[in-house]
Amino acid sequence: MAWDPTKMADWQIAGEAEKTMPTAEEWKERLGLEKDEIIPFGRTPRLDFLKIMNRLQDKPDGKYVEVTAITPTPLGEGKTTTTMGILEGLGKRGKNVGGAIRQPSGGPTMNIKGTAAGGGNALLIPMTEFSLGLTGDINDITNAHNLAMVALNARMQHEANYDDEELAKRNLKRLNIDPKNVEMRWAIDFAAQGLRNIIMGLGGKMDGFMMPSGFQITVSSELMAILSIARDLKDLRERLAQITVAYDKKGNPITTADLEVAGAMTAWMRNTINPTLCCTVEHQPCMVHAGPFANIAVGQSSIIADRIGLKMFDYHVTESGFAADIGFEKFWNVKCRLSGLVPNVSVLVATIRALKMHGGGPTVVPGRPIPEEYKTENLALVEKGMENLLHLINVVKKSGISPVVCINSFATDTKEEIALVRRLVEQAGARCAVSEHWLKGGEGALELADAVLDACSDEADFKYLYPLEMPLRERVETIAKEVYGADGVSWTPEAEAKAKKFESDPAFRDYMTMMVKTHLSLTHDPTLKGVPKGWVLPVRDILIFSGAKFLCPMTGAISLMPGTGSDPAYRRVDVDVETGAVKGLF
Repeated sequence: MAWDPTKMADWQIAGEAEKTMPTAEEWKERLGLEKDEIIPFGRTPRLDFLKIMNRLQDKPDGKYVEVTAITPTPLGEGKTTTTMGILEGLGKRGKNVGGAIRQPSGGPTMNIKGTAAGGGNALLIPMTEFSLGLTGDINDITNAHNLAMVALNARMQHEANYDDEELAKRNLKRLNIDPKNVEMRWAIDFAAQGLRNIIMGLGGKMDGFMMPSGFQITVSSELMAILSIARDLKDLRERLAQITVAYDKKGNPITTADLEVAGAMTAWMRNTINPTLCCTVEHQPCMVHAGPFANIAVGQSSIIADRIGLKMFDYHVTESGFAADIGFEKFWNVKCRLSGLVPNVSVLVATIRALKMHGGGPTVVPGRPIPEEYKTENLALVEKGMENLLHLINVVKKSGISPVVCINSFATDTKEEIALVRRLVEQAGARCAVSEHWLKGGEGALELADAVLDACSDEADFKYLYPLEMPLRERVETIAKEVYGADGVSWTPEAEAKAKKFESDPAFRDYMTMMVKTHLSLTHDPTLKGVPKGWVLPVRDILIFSGAKFLCPMTGAISLMPGTGSDPAYRRVDVDVETGAVKGLF
């Protein structure tokens, strides 16, 4: 059944849908799982990926559907809602369908954005568990990450306090860590701007090594990126051991293996390797696994979840973070390259309000009323804003994947505005579907589901944007020109020196290029909308994730620790003390 989302909050719809959601035993029966392939965990069981993959390894893969979006407004354009809608629509068509999405971070959940469960009748459940920690993966990653920092600071303290003879008695070798060249920070999964920069180790010589440090949000941690790309527990263990924590005074990397902490970090993360099973409000299965940010990290749910999904389902739907210039580009050139999986279709989510913003509409500020221009018909703004959507359609086409544009319908959209978008999209050689999944669930997503099914019949001519043999600076220039629409790239002297060093060292030739850029613009400047012309992409630094094997060129002012706004979501979250139910999540 569909509830009325104009009268019920998301958490209320979720509460109703959760009354009939399948149990672990019912999931086992419905999905054809064998004994021990499903691991009970309350209402959110885990799937034992290794046992499932071993049993189904010879089964042909299903169709692979990716969901991306137009460059969004600060309010988001409903990618997760659309992902749930596609699952529900394909379910209504009688298809064996499932999906995988990222786990939400506590930072956005308790900040302005709120949870990432979708909305209305296109919602993931159980919503409370999904929004508040789920099966503990982010907590385990936080602990594993911080254990590396504990090992680093303790080692620095001991090396400062003891001579070589005393260190040898303690079975320690001097690492000569440079306190001015520490790569890692501490992690916490909230948007805590007050912890971006700290001084630690204040007090006496037994209170740790005094040094500048800071915090990053957990989902920006390299450990989260590693979970999203690891193929199995062995791969996870090997990658965790290669993480660069700091450098010695000669500039050589100090890894978690050097600090003898990688094994303990893996122990903290051992349970994170298995995806968690949730579902839509219409009870289509959807895995939740990994949650790296897209403007900082890879922005994808895990390769493991996709591998399982393609074996278990005839249609497997996955979602990439933010817009096609970021999330889809990383899905295309990083995730698919690492997984070896070939997608059949990419769904590009657009809203009329986002098109109006890109056409020159007024600024949209989260927490403030939406300007009237976004609620009334304005064909001129829509047509001008189509430049952004058409640009991103062409980006998807460069991969050889069939794009399907989904107009995520709002009550304020007019027939003329929708007709204009459909006409221009079809002229660009892409399929277009209007979807009312938020309002009507699967029944409202049938047109979209049919477009996806039709696109899956196309012959894919999948190809990467660049070869791995291409040097780093050429890769960045290719991405900047072909995906963002830049005229070129400028490098600070420090960034260029790093790039030259990486290009000359054979050890970095198989590293993926992971761009760090704002999601609110095709450019590095979040205020520039549409498809800006005549600009150059500035690269100011390059981060290295040596365990994930990512080189991350940083553009613009991107922080690894977001800030909490003046009207955060936590002001409205509470617990019904009579029932224990959480209310106020959105």
